[in-house]
Amino acid sequence: MQQVKLIDIAYGRSGDKGNNSNVGIIARHPDIYPFLKEKLTAGLVREHMKHVCKGTVERYELPNIGALNFVLHDSLDGGGTVSLKLDAQGKTHAALLLRMELEVPEKLLQKVQGRN
Repeated sequence: MQQVKLIDIAYGRSGDKGNNSNVGIIARHPDIYPFLKEKLTAGLVREHMKHVCKGTVERYELPNIGALNFVLHDSLDGGGTVSLKLDAQGKTHAALLLRMELEVPEKLLQKVQGRN
């Protein structure tokens, strides 16, 4: 097992809808998706994003594209039109989540790095 940042095994995209931000995490290799599905829970995301997310976190699975989608409720201080936050639309939330560290089996890291 090796400790790596989520960005080493996944891509991320984020945005907003009202007071909620939306973070999509996409596996860099098809074999990474089952690992993410098992390890990257809503609770883990909530803990990592607790300084931003004041509400619950919901997780949706998108196996056909090897992705997980997280909705972070009450994370934008009211949303784009009323918030005084610098990122009132959650555009940086994927970058924040991609900095999370996970222990990943060496075999999976080799696949992402093209060594297997």
